[in-house]
Amino acid sequence: MDATPLKAWRRAERERLVAARLALAPAVLDTWRRRIDGFLERSFPGLARCRLAFCWPIKGEYDARHLARTLRSRGALTALPVVVAPKTPLVFREWHPGIELAKGALDIPYPANSQELTPEAVLLPMNGWDAQGYRLGYGAGFFDRTLASLARKPITIGISYELARIPSIHPQSWDLPMDYVVTERGVYRRDPEGLAYLGEPDQGSGMLASPVCYADEDYFGGRK
Repeated sequence: MDATPLKAWRRAERERLVAARLALAPAVLDTWRRRIDGFLERSFPGLARCRLAFCWPIKGEYDARHLARTLRSRGALTALPVVVAPKTPLVFREWHPGIELAKGALDIPYPANSQELTPEAVLLPMNGWDAQGYRLGYGAGFFDRTLASLARKPITIGISYELARIPSIHPQSWDLPMDYVVTERGVYRRDPEGLAYLGEPDQGSGMLASPVCYADEDYFGGRK
């Protein structure tokens, strides 16, 4: 797909998917949020020992603030992205309640003066996602640009809902796939041939229906 038609198609898909998400009842979103929280806690225990970036939720996105609070109580450092300038990589600043917030684009809060850090993992909301693990964002390219600029790419966990799955976002050279995708259904891992559904982690053991070796120590080796 050529650049101009692709841009128009992505804009239309984004609007359609955001509208579908906003049409969901708050109780449904809260139920899905709790399920996703549980999947992340049980499937990625290393999140509690790392520098974790997440996004302030807008327009019915998954609200990671609840999970972030839990992970901080276990030792994680949590951060929010900050837009420094158009078409430049984001920076990440530590955030927890008590750190001053300012309002940025789309009235999204960001930490005003806290220390910058390099995340080891990122929970990244997705307006849409496809079978190869590519993300449909808001069109500015901030996260692709940022992830490509980091010396060591953090593990990226895309968070979305099953209703946002589409056949393909028609990825371009600058689009970066997620390492994992988590929805209210369960956990997906990106393999060379595309996303593999690993199932729903068992509440007792934390194991998934499909065999998987999570790179807990390699990806979440803790703060160095």
